[in-house]
Amino acid sequence: MKQTKYIFVTGGVVSSLGKGIAASSIGLLLKSRGFRVTIQKFDPYINVDPGTMNPFQHGEVYVTDDGAETDLDLGHYERYLDVSMSKLNNTTTGQVYNEVITKERRGDYLGATVQVVPHITDEIKRRMTALGETGDYDIIITEIGGTVGDIESLPFLEAMRQLVFKLGKPNALNIHLTLVPFIRSSGELKTKPTQHSVKTLLEIGVQPDILLCRSEHPLDHDLRAKIALFSNVAEDSVFEARDVPSIYEVPIVFGREKIDETILRKLHLPIRRLNMQGWTAFVSRVVHPQRNVRIALCGKYVQLHDAYKSISEAFVHAGAANNARVELVWIDAEDVQKHGPGQYMKNISGLLVAPGFGSRGVEGKISAIQYVREKHIPFFGICLGMQCAVIEYARHVCKLRDANSTEFNKKTRHNVIDLMEDQRGVETKGATMRLGSYPCILKKGTNTYRAYREQFIRERHRHRYELNNDFRLTLESKGMVMSGISPDGKLVEMIELSNHPWFIGCQFHPELKSRATKPHPLFRAFVHAALEHQKKHSKH
Repeated sequence: MKQTKYIFVTGGVVSSLGKGIAASSIGLLLKSRGFRVTIQKFDPYINVDPGTMNPFQHGEVYVTDDGAETDLDLGHYERYLDVSMSKLNNTTTGQVYNEVITKERRGDYLGATVQVVPHITDEIKRRMTALGETGDYDIIITEIGGTVGDIESLPFLEAMRQLVFKLGKPNALNIHLTLVPFIRSSGELKTKPTQHSVKTLLEIGVQPDILLCRSEHPLDHDLRAKIALFSNVAEDSVFEARDVPSIYEVPIVFGREKIDETILRKLHLPIRRLNMQGWTAFVSRVVHPQRNVRIALCGKYVQLHDAYKSISEAFVHAGAANNARVELVWIDAEDVQKHGPGQYMKNISGLLVAPGFGSRGVEGKISAIQYVREKHIPFFGICLGMQCAVIEYARHVCKLRDANSTEFNKKTRHNVIDLMEDQRGVETKGATMRLGSYPCILKKGTNTYRAYREQFIRERHRHRYELNNDFRLTLESKGMVMSGISPDGKLVEMIELSNHPWFIGCQFHPELKSRATKPHPLFRAFVHAALEHQKKHSKH
């Protein structure tokens, strides 16, 4: 069996430099040369997973087909590589310590003193190589979260050092992403932060093989030579990672710099022909759209756009498929609740009501949905967004005045949204929701069916509440169509309205399956409907 090659991506100076985008871009280039590639993320926080973390702190929770709640960077990996990730692609400090302590309690260590080295680092190394041992991949890219010098990251960096030493050249290499800031007062790019970052990495015992230097401005030959000299890195292995208008341009820029060729040479792999035609065409449509369309996104975390990262990226993909740029209008649901929807919905051609938990802002979402339903503006509701659409319809069309979800009002007589049967009695919060991929059967003749062009689909879920079957007939009698049902007929997965141009809600999260060159059918259809609405009303 061929030796799997390992690439470790680390970062220095500051967080949020873009390691996830860099890893995804490198992965795409290598995949586009015919290699089997996957990417994994090692996060240094002690939470077992981000499932219980506040979106304001961590951004969105990305859910895989097998139900793992993971870091949002896995969304980038999937969107770029067009491959599905799993629980093996994300590891946290919490998972590592939980596993080691479980083994200790079971007596697996035969009375030995359990220590960070070797027990914690051995568990990290086991997880770093687990995907490689499947034989499914030629190259595995591992992103180490945080920055070098962080206390939390040290066990991962030590495990990486040990593994690189064990695998040896040319089976493993380190790519270090760092910052070369531009000091406006002096008009200079400064290399000192990069020098200190590499020095910290060297103190840990890791020699970077390739440097990626984030910068607002180009790095000239002298600057690269200086960085190379102080970093023990070959001059032709110092690359600039300059800011670009779209994150989807990064692989093209990296390809132009021939970063992938340098990696393949260092790993002693053949330099196969690069095929990026599909990606280049996609980026061209993103950067040079033929038209614009304004779509409102109503949620309660709109101050932090990363809380809805997959949704905003799905709109980029769907916009490109429609030769359009989607201008997202971010609307705080609490503002709508306080002041009404009218002033926030001016000149929009579509409304997406975002997923979420808790009662804050829910009445604002319901008010916004009523507005677009009555004005026949295209609507798309995801998870809680669908549930709010059902509540709104039950109240204002079915005349069930106190209709609500038991999540928000346990005493309502018309609990059109209710806790799922298998969620009753569940007390622990982490990883206990309905998570992962589930099948759904679509109703022919609906906008939903026209979007997918197939009857049997599978989508990813993350919820505890569902449409209450006791009210299905009441809702249907007033024109709500149950357009997607679970195979056993027990769960309503999708709804739409028959007397509306485009009004769809889904209990699952379609944004999690949208890929750069393969936009999700529902987003593609929704953007198309918004463009049609814009076209129709621009004539008046």
